[in-house]
Amino acid sequence: MAKVIDGKAVAAEVIEQVTAASNALEAQTGSRPGLAVVIVGDDPASHVYVSSKSRMAKQCGFKSVQHTLPLETTQAELEALVAQLNEDPQIHGILVQLPLPDHLAADPVIQSIRPEKDVDGLHIVNAGKLMTGDLEGGLISCTPAGAMLFVRQTHGEDLSGLNAVVIGRSNLFGKPMSALLLAANATVTTAHSRTKDLPGVCRNADILVAAVGRPRMVKPDWVKPGATVIDVGINRIDAPERGEGKTRLVGDVAFDECAEVAAVITPVPGGVGPMTIAMLMANTVTAAMRAHGIKPPAF
Repeated sequence: MAKVIDGKAVAAEVIEQVTAASNALEAQTGSRPGLAVVIVGDDPASHVYVSSKSRMAKQCGFKSVQHTLPLETTQAELEALVAQLNEDPQIHGILVQLPLPDHLAADPVIQSIRPEKDVDGLHIVNAGKLMTGDLEGGLISCTPAGAMLFVRQTHGEDLSGLNAVVIGRSNLFGKPMSALLLAANATVTTAHSRTKDLPGVCRNADILVAAVGRPRMVKPDWVKPGATVIDVGINRIDAPERGEGKTRLVGDVAFDECAEVAAVITPVPGGVGPMTIAMLMANTVTAAMRAHGIKPPAF
């Protein structure tokens, strides 16, 4: 059976480092890292995510500010708030919770955030720095950064000679994940729905990362014996065994079966999920330290 990575435990270690860095910054400068989270409308899942982010920020010793805007907020009003936060020296990280309501365009809002305050790592400047191998100068998208931490803990910093396959090519995860693996010297294949013989491509992977949003798509015969499998999928499926109308979360990987083939595997839930918020906190303290001309620790 594969070793199962405990994402909650690894995330707790990151939060411990972040809290120490936050305390050191305040002791040195009198300033705490400031994180502003903006949410528009009343989507229940988004409110749950935002609450957990705000709670974690306070736990890390940050100044945590939440802006909850009504559903009828206009594009101009939202962009005006971002502009105001850009100018606030006490705010080092700005996060606009996605998805936005249908009448709002997300991309102009994200691109209006100053790159040095873009703790989600979605601004084209941060994406461009990652794609050109500048891992020190920008802010890296949180979920791929968390997944990469698992890879480094398993294989070390240098992935020379290892084949990595990322299933998924989204701007949010697939592309930045491929870039991070490439920067660590892995030989990387970015696979997707148009890939010919996807199972065959995956069987060549020493590191297999699945991020497609299809429940239990990756079967055990897709996995190379002894591979590291990182499951980024979060899918809700019916769970009649729990009672009528009940559901449960599963990943993109058929966990039980693939765990018999892989050497290391992440579970869903409890794998990559907790790392996303932990790396958001790491990006915020990194942004705050850079704003004060202090070199941040490596997370």
